[in-house]
Amino acid sequence: MEPIVTYKERCRRCYSCVRSCPVKAIKVDGGFAQIMYDRCIGCGNCLSCPQKAKVIVDRMVRTQEILSSGAPVVAVLGCSFPAFFHTLLPGQLVAALKSLGFCEVHEGAFGARMIANSYRSALATAEHPLISSHCSAVVDLIERHYPTLVPNIMPVVSPMIAMGRYIKNILGEETRVIYVSTCIAAKFEIQGESSGAIDVVLTYHEIDKLFKNRGITPSTMPEKPFDGVDPGAGRLFALTGGPLKVFDIESDFQDNETICAEGEAHAIGIIRDLAAGRISPAFVDLRFCDGGCIDGPARDKGLNHFFKRKLIVCHNSAPPSHETASHYLSAARMPDMGRSYSDKMTRLPTPGNDDIKRILQSTNKFTQGDELNCRACGYNSCREHAVAVFQGLADIEMCLPHNMQLIEEERGRLMQKYELVQRELDRQAGDDMIVGSDPGIREVMELIRQVAPTPTTVLISGETGTGKELTARAIHRQSQRNDKALMTVNCTTLTDSLLESELFGHKKGSFTGAIADKKGLFEAANGGTIFLDEIGDITPKLQAELLRILDLGEVRPVGGLISKKVDVRLIAATNKDLEQGVREGWFREDLYYRLNVFCIELPPLRDRAESVPELARHFLDKARKKLNKTIAGIEDRAVKAMQHYPWPGNIREMQNVIERSAVLVKDGIIRLENLPTIFSDTYESFPDIDVNRRRVSFKAERELQVVRTEKNIIARYLEEADGNVSKAARLANLPRRTFYRLLEKHGIEVVRRSKSIS
Repeated sequence: MEPIVTYKERCRRCYSCVRSCPVKAIKVDGGFAQIMYDRCIGCGNCLSCPQKAKVIVDRMVRTQEILSSGAPVVAVLGCSFPAFFHTLLPGQLVAALKSLGFCEVHEGAFGARMIANSYRSALATAEHPLISSHCSAVVDLIERHYPTLVPNIMPVVSPMIAMGRYIKNILGEETRVIYVSTCIAAKFEIQGESSGAIDVVLTYHEIDKLFKNRGITPSTMPEKPFDGVDPGAGRLFALTGGPLKVFDIESDFQDNETICAEGEAHAIGIIRDLAAGRISPAFVDLRFCDGGCIDGPARDKGLNHFFKRKLIVCHNSAPPSHETASHYLSAARMPDMGRSYSDKMTRLPTPGNDDIKRILQSTNKFTQGDELNCRACGYNSCREHAVAVFQGLADIEMCLPHNMQLIEEERGRLMQKYELVQRELDRQAGDDMIVGSDPGIREVMELIRQVAPTPTTVLISGETGTGKELTARAIHRQSQRNDKALMTVNCTTLTDSLLESELFGHKKGSFTGAIADKKGLFEAANGGTIFLDEIGDITPKLQAELLRILDLGEVRPVGGLISKKVDVRLIAATNKDLEQGVREGWFREDLYYRLNVFCIELPPLRDRAESVPELARHFLDKARKKLNKTIAGIEDRAVKAMQHYPWPGNIREMQNVIERSAVLVKDGIIRLENLPTIFSDTYESFPDIDVNRRRVSFKAERELQVVRTEKNIIARYLEEADGNVSKAARLANLPRRTFYRLLEKHGIEVVRRSKSIS
């Protein structure tokens, strides 16, 4: 398993890992950034991902398996351990590690002393510049990206591998060696090291986590001595300039033959210069991390570099705390310190100028001035990004300025579509405008104009079908919230529990069927308006919840514990007398007064006779569009009949009557005969109607007389049966159901007479 893994679900296209990777070993495909391990040098820079999408693979389970395997297990602490475990005495750390199950604990600094002679020997016979090999990241950088310098790498193992070979050479190959340091590249190094000198590399954080998991508190434990050989000055290897001191390589201020450098920028710059032949020193000692090994990627980031340097120096100056066993004192048992290297470079295709030009133009970069080189994509320049796109390492969509331009263009298109939709909605809203010129509706429209711009709660009362929802929409349309949502809900169409969930939302598992969290209408309408129709039908429980929202401006989902603030304007409507409901106890008095801040009472259609012609024309226009039918108008007789009709169903009934008549009309004019029969009776029953009205066809006159005769006959049978419908049906020799339909057709009310008892 690779030492660093990427969690795809956490990747958020920030390209932080691309930006921080010095060798661009990150491939972005479909917005997902993943490590290309054949190019990775293990520097650990990508672990700084703000989304924690890239993490070190946890090796604690593997460590515990090794510790419980029964084989001898040795722990080797990297040179920088005093800078991490600074709150512990070295002997306490040794005791804690042995409590985990390690049979021996060594200082890895001894590995630096072991390779010193090999370094000096190689430098004495070298005929070309040599580059130190103790930093795994530097070695990988050369092997994978500057392979021409492979012959220049010091043919000597790192101190870590030296320690592993040394311990296994003495204790046997069955011994397991676990190395602990700040280095992430060391985890990569052991995967390519064929001798198997080190079994597992752990970071200091992982060891600290093992202590906590096992309940071990090192600070309370008595000290124990290190095993193995005292490394002496090898403890200074982790510091800046430490390798030169340990290897006993002399250098002065003006020396150009020996170069010692640390940090990503210096390491890459020197390697580039070496590859280009611009410099040719005898020895180059490089470490990739700024500040050396004590500032590796798994370091304690809360400590200053110079404080950590002081800790290392103090540890080196302290009295030795080793009890070296006799089997580690035999110089004849020293292992081979040699190592070979190879060209591991992944060759990528090289784009031509035309290829780069084509890719740049695909992101609207046609001139050099268009190349912003903003580095938002993670690459240093637009051309470098274009090369990466050609090589399959990057997506064109990574270009932020290009994306912003696309977003702006898409925004323009969406704005055009929005304006078209808005115009269509305005047109449709115009169809639903309040129509009428009677005094009652003019008063309603004046009230709407006054209350709409305010946040005041409005209660709309009126009979069914008088246009309460239409009034609510007019209030919202003229309010300052008209750019936000208007949510409507009819309180009579849902059960108590469903209405509560619909209004306030619910949490997953709060009741059977709640398989996911749901946002309620009050939360969805935040900033806008919510219209509750037939509010007089809600239960006392919901009345209490509604009162809470009005008082506190908070909504709590069903099954939830946390309330959310909402800013919603409430418009309520009812066809019931809520004041009577308060007296009778089925409606809360406090809620009534909270709702009845501003009341609008809609007049019934029977009181708006002078607006009937205007309403008839309005509904005829709507029916004409809906049915796609040519209808010239409505004759005066039909309009007069509608003006005298009581309209128990109000506006809604009138709209349905007009649409039904529009369906039946054949000659382009809605006539009285196209309306339901009751309108003809209404027309005939009023004396102010012109008796010299224009005659219609013989067929129409005959049908009118037949209807009247039928009505009179049905009424006579019902009278003879003393109001008993079943008896009247038998007298008429008709099925009772048919007789009921005839009664309903002619609007005959059944009044059963009571017989007197003598």
